[in-house]
Amino acid sequence: MAHYRTMGDVPPKRHTQHRDGQGRLYHEELMGEEGFSSDSSLLYHVGVPSALVDARPWELPDQRTTPNHPLQPRHLQLHGLFPGGSGTEASQVADVDVVRGRRLVLGNADVRLSYVVAAADSPLYRNAVGDECVYVERGAARVETVFGHLDATEGDYVLLPRGTTHRWLPVDVAANGPVRAYCIEANSHIAPPKKYLSRYGQLLEHAPYCERDLHGPSAPEVRDEADVEVYVKHRGPGPGGLAGTVHVVPRHPFDVVGWDGCLYPYTFSVHDFEPITGRVHQPPPVHQVFEGWNFVICNFVPRKVDYHPLAVPVPYYHANVDSDEIMFYVDGDYEARKGSGIAKGSITVHPGGHSHGPQPSAIEASLGAERFDELAVMVDTFRPLELGEGGLAADDGRYAWTWSGRGPTGPVPPAGGGATA
Repeated sequence: MAHYRTMGDVPPKRHTQHRDGQGRLYHEELMGEEGFSSDSSLLYHVGVPSALVDARPWELPDQRTTPNHPLQPRHLQLHGLFPGGSGTEASQVADVDVVRGRRLVLGNADVRLSYVVAAADSPLYRNAVGDECVYVERGAARVETVFGHLDATEGDYVLLPRGTTHRWLPVDVAANGPVRAYCIEANSHIAPPKKYLSRYGQLLEHAPYCERDLHGPSAPEVRDEADVEVYVKHRGPGPGGLAGTVHVVPRHPFDVVGWDGCLYPYTFSVHDFEPITGRVHQPPPVHQVFEGWNFVICNFVPRKVDYHPLAVPVPYYHANVDSDEIMFYVDGDYEARKGSGIAKGSITVHPGGHSHGPQPSAIEASLGAERFDELAVMVDTFRPLELGEGGLAADDGRYAWTWSGRGPTGPVPPAGGGATA
């Protein structure tokens, strides 16, 4: 994110001596993208940021995937992946944290989509594979990072650059419930779409949000703790080309007295997204919020809909020639899917090679609508996605036949069933 910030104590000139009150030299660390050729920040540590005293393997949550074959659209009921379903109590996930408790739903070589319901504090964690964009569906959390801390609540995207040491702490689970997090893990960087940015990186007037809507971390905090564990996800020999390692570092990594630059974690609330509307139905790119390598992230928010006198507000049927379309239904009533069993906590998988669109009864029912009250997060990928263990467990087994009303064994059964914990 090319939007300069400075926090804490930094020297007037980069790459020069910076000392504390007793004359001890701080350790300067450059955290930068694309081999010194893109956005970066400079952090000033009390300790040596590369110091290690131990390392051991970390067995990642199951990262195996299964091809979507035979090819078909699918309905995945994420709320069934954890005890209690949509009414999960904190006591039922008291030992689950946002990092180690993720269940892989879908994945390919570019991006992995996971879901977790968590009430426990996570360990310190660093993703060395790519950036993470975590959408907070429900609950609240304090995300502590080496740059400072972020407060995240329902509707927030939390953007965490690759290599950012951080941890998730659910806040007041008695009142807020456990944290429900939809985790988008890239093998690349995630940033605002280039079409929204000037050649110097400023968000332009036609963008549906601006820099004021991006909330960076608080001032960094120095902690004096010894022999601290950091869980690291990295490239390796495991499924999906991934592996995990626990590093033990001699000093707490939160020892930064100051930093400056254009690379840092931040939050953005879906409620600050300003929808673009028109006289007739607008295509999905107007809903785009972020992009990564070979995928985009869009959100559909409550909005006025098409105002042409003959407008059809729900989407037209469309063929995903180049992409898989993954829609996570967060809130409201999703007009185009009425009659299909889709509800809050659902994901639809519309793969490349299959034309899809509204349920037939939804088209006539939408005519004359002036507003849609819906909230959804969409990920479009440009390589096919495979099903993770969570996706296989959450599949309702009936969605593909809902447009026709009958499947290979007869009429489509009533909506229901699906995943169980």
